[in-house]
Amino acid sequence: MTENKDEKIIKAPVSESKEKKQTVDTQGAIENNETNKDSWLSDDVAPKKLKNVANKISKPKKGKKKKVLKVIKRGKAYIQATYNNTIISFTDPNGNVISWCSAGVVGFKGPKKATPYAAGVIVKQAAESARERGLEEVSVFIKGVGMGREGAIRAIAANGINITSIKDTTPIPHNGCRPKKIRRV
Repeated sequence: MTENKDEKIIKAPVSESKEKKQTVDTQGAIENNETNKDSWLSDDVAPKKLKNVANKISKPKKGKKKKVLKVIKRGKAYIQATYNNTIISFTDPNGNVISWCSAGVVGFKGPKKATPYAAGVIVKQAAESARERGLEEVSVFIKGVGMGREGAIRAIAANGINITSIKDTTPIPHNGCRPKKIRRV
């Protein structure tokens, strides 16, 4: 081994004919019983190497736990049909969302998002993932005046989910806000 003041050069032995023996103690650390194999390593490098090997063996792998999905038989379906889009959400009886979808998610753009056909495609995708969770029957709550209102309800029934009730929750003003002034031409 040659040394200068600024740099160290470490040369490894060419042949390693001696056998390496390992024993594992009760806490999972490895003890190496070897002769001449790591003798070329400096004292500050060898303990780090053993420490890293022991850490890799003793620590269990961290992974995500699988979520246990609850089976929900009854739920609610909220349909929001505006002039520009249609959004549907399937929830459990408490209101926690099981699955949802909108026309933009499926791939419709522009004025096609508010069509009855788009509403049917949206419901098909959302109902598919809701049925995987066990949803069988829903109470439907509709909000808005868009074209996708009735198309969405028909699509829910066509996708194998029973409809128990339909309620319109569109907000209606009781002469609330003052209207704009009349435009004079």
